[in-house]
Amino acid sequence: MALEMKSVGAVIVAAGRGERAGDPGNGPKQYRDVAGRPVLSWTLERFASHPAIGPIVVVIHPDDEALFATAVARLPVSDRFRTVFGDRTRQMSVRRGLEALAAHAPSHVLIHDGVRPFVDVAMIDRVLMGLRDGGDAILPAQAVNDTLKAATIGRRVIRTVSRENLYAAQTPQGFAFAPILEAHRRAAVSADDGFTDDASIAEWADMVVRIVDGSTDNLKITLREDLAIADRKMHRLNGMEKPVLPDVRTGNGYDVHALVPGSQVTLCGVAIDHDKTLSGHSDADVGYHALTDALLATCGAGDIGDHFPPTDEKWRGAASRIFLSSARDIVTKAGGTIMNADVTLICEAPRIGPHRSAMRAAMARDLQISLARCSVKATTNERIGFVGREEGIAAIATATVVYSEIDR
Repeated sequence: MALEMKSVGAVIVAAGRGERAGDPGNGPKQYRDVAGRPVLSWTLERFASHPAIGPIVVVIHPDDEALFATAVARLPVSDRFRTVFGDRTRQMSVRRGLEALAAHAPSHVLIHDGVRPFVDVAMIDRVLMGLRDGGDAILPAQAVNDTLKAATIGRRVIRTVSRENLYAAQTPQGFAFAPILEAHRRAAVSADDGFTDDASIAEWADMVVRIVDGSTDNLKITLREDLAIADRKMHRLNGMEKPVLPDVRTGNGYDVHALVPGSQVTLCGVAIDHDKTLSGHSDADVGYHALTDALLATCGAGDIGDHFPPTDEKWRGAASRIFLSSARDIVTKAGGTIMNADVTLICEAPRIGPHRSAMRAAMARDLQISLARCSVKATTNERIGFVGREEGIAAIATATVVYSEIDR
């Protein structure tokens, strides 16, 4: 027999710190910006605008009162929210939310993660319908489609796990209020506090948990890339398509080394016979040194001296292609794609023209880009200054790198 739904309350859990969502200096993920508003603002609007939802308790962190006030300031129903401070685990935080809601004596409650801003009316209605049909505990979930593997701590696969009858749980999860509150109270005194969702507490308390359809749109924001995905998705859903601007960055580098008596110089990865050599801790390839700095500049990774200090004997006489390849890898790891590399060598001698093709080929090899994206030019200093007096060789480099949007 269906239970009478006298009133439905909601507990929105938003007390986490969100360490996996990037730089903590940007604040907890529930307060990060998505389509011009904090994530939590979108979530709360979904519940506050649903006609069947009554009192709403939001569980927040004690340090986030100002952030919460900002998040709800633009909502016309901001006076509907009551806040309570969370505890050290999600389970303990939910119990605090339920205890705060008890004063309103709802017949049922929906418990939802504050970082699921795409919950929609249809999903809330499905959970409510399950409760109206007599369910004490309703879980929105999706059947698992991926092949599942069990592995050791060292990530060695032990076995393949059957995905038959396996579901991925989502929120909001719906419950008859009195039974789930009692289950939380019992768990607090007689079980550990490691339950990761409320349906698992209901299972532990022998409540019958029934599944309704979840949604692929019901994204839970966990990682930094989830924020970027959510931002684009929310723009589309609200008819304010976000223009996609390419994240193109340009870095510059400059280097100079003195010429001393010798038999060859190395410029842009190519050894050239000459009556002098460049003085330096490594092979003193000014072209590659300048280009290394240019690449590092595109992702704020310092300069060549930070990564390969001349005080370190390990780099004495080292080939500068090691430095350039390392800068390439740093850029790639940061989400960058090298689009162009341009080096200008400034010297009176040796002549660069006969070696330009070999230099471009070396750059293409060491940067792992096409030859067409590599440029080498040369100019003299018109016999002016230390370069003009053939006391040294200088190089200027420019690198253009496109970064993926999530690394913006």
